Amino acid sequence: MKEILEYLQGYQGRPLKLMEVCGTHTAEINRNGIPGLLPPSIQLVSGPGCPVCVTVTEYIDRLIELGKEPQNVVVTFGDMLRVPGSRCSLSEAKAGGCRVKMVYSPMDILRLAEEDRGNIYIFAAVGFETTAPVYAMLLKKALEKGITNIRLLTSLKVMPPVISWMCAGGADCGIDGFLAPGHVCVITGSKAFEGLAAQLGIPFVVAGFEGEQILTAIAALVKLQGKGRVANFYPSAVTREGNRQARAAVAEYFEPADAAWRGMGIIPGSGMVLRKEYEAFDAGSRELTEDREKNSACCCAQVLTGKIKPSQCPLFGKVCTPQTPQGACMVSTEGSCFNSCYN
Repeated sequence: MKEILEYLQGYQGRPLKLMEVCGTHTAEINRNGIPGLLPPSIQLVSGPGCPVCVTVTEYIDRLIELGKEPQNVVVTFGDMLRVPGSRCSLSEAKAGGCRVKMVYSPMDILRLAEEDRGNIYIFAAVGFETTAPVYAMLLKKALEKGITNIRLLTSLKVMPPVISWMCAGGADCGIDGFLAPGHVCVITGSKAFEGLAAQLGIPFVVAGFEGEQILTAIAALVKLQGKGRVANFYPSAVTREGNRQARAAVAEYFEPADAAWRGMGIIPGSGMVLRKEYEAFDAGSRELTEDREKNSACCCAQVLTGKIKPSQCPLFGKVCTPQTPQGACMVSTEGSCFNSCYN
């Protein structure tokens, strides 16, 4: 590790802008103080890899509307409770009578729905390629058990299209290399990014989540500058082919679709929705495209695409804090603004 640090700190080349696109990487980079170990010529920026952060406000609004209907109970993870919609968050709506229940696993909804057949339980199914297999398994078990009072409101996204969008001019982000998301690559395989690397002529390095693993991957990105290659530095969990069984399960229940990203608009082919034959389990996911920030000065979009650092947002640390979040990037523990505030 000493040699890697010496290599990075002694870097004399042109300025580089490297992006991690995984929320867990963002958290670990900040927790390990990695930006402070790099020279000014190597800049790390966070990308749109926090699923909570890229969910549009209309999705939150729709959950609140559903939770206000007397027969419905919205079920979600804790980090979704405080994400601002266009008017309020789920947590605020719950205080006003919206029926919301927090769980730690999507599978908890099976027990809730089975024990209470008189209500419809709606899961806030947010995530990337990593969590989509879990929702496929949830539906499979619901069908096996004959549980029909479950619905999914999905905001499921895939990573390669949004990276392509950013680098093809959608965000004019000027990225020189990517730390590819380790969790996603467990499912997709490292080959999911090979076409992008060749097309863009920049390197992608699949990284683990320990501080030393991340620094090693950053050093590899620096060494691979100008080469459109994918390097796998997380071989203990990631293969080139990924998890074919998990992908097959997802393909059975979901199909590709255009998707709306918070602050970025609709990106073709960047989402997944339930197939028509399973639309009885859908709670209206296909129509959720509108994005109306509660605070118009929120700069989540610029932060998510690496155009600015969180501290450059006029709200950061003032109006917008972890206690009073104005945007999703400050809510999630994987959000860039949240991590910048604490590190």
